[in-house]
Amino acid sequence: MGASFGPGPITPAVKALLIANVAAFLGLWLWPELVLYLGLRPQAVLEQWQWWQPATYMFLHSGVFHLVFNMLVLWMFGVELERLWGTRFFAKYYAITGAGAGLVMVALSLMPFGFADRLYQTLTIGASGAIFGLLLAYGLYFPHRQIYMYFLFPVKAKYFVMIIGAISLFATMADQGGGIAHAVHLGGLAVGYVYLKTGRTRFNPLAELRYYYLRWKINRLRKRFDVYSGGRADDVDRRIH
Repeated sequence: MGASFGPGPITPAVKALLIANVAAFLGLWLWPELVLYLGLRPQAVLEQWQWWQPATYMFLHSGVFHLVFNMLVLWMFGVELERLWGTRFFAKYYAITGAGAGLVMVALSLMPFGFADRLYQTLTIGASGAIFGLLLAYGLYFPHRQIYMYFLFPVKAKYFVMIIGAISLFATMADQGGGIAHAVHLGGLAVGYVYLKTGRTRFNPLAELRYYYLRWKINRLRKRFDVYSGGRADDVDRRIH
């Protein structure tokens, strides 16, 4: 079986998002001052009532590499999720995780911690909040798929999401962002998880805990009993437990 790169033909919502992001990038290149009105800065949202910023910042990018990387991830992971969910739910999920991540950043900027003051003044642009929401969804729906971290090390999707979440959490709390809005990344992960648990089905925390406890208990019992082959070759059930 041959190997292939990417998820295949592009889907409608992903195509529309790619076009919108490229158009916004060209618009920002022609009119750089747009970043002050369409980028996300908590101070502007709260003090100047520029309430649209949590929805518009995700379409702006600071450079070609920033744009290409986010759009590459959108294509690689978004196409398969759109096929799974349908265009309507995919577009809704992308918008909610992107805008929700921006609102999380605004909320974090008001917290009584050292990093909050910096967040309050920081101007953030990029689709990373929505992109991290897509990665979270991919990890939940395809947990055993292999993702090459940094394009070098194969990691299961569920572990990949855990690793990037931990990196963003540490960077945010340590105030070592290096120009990267890790708070937005965390927001995309958190909003994506909550929405997938509440947006499609009713979320019951006790039922979730009961499910994970029963799964742990079953896995523990499996380790206590080995399975051996036995019986005749024509037996219907040749397993001895």
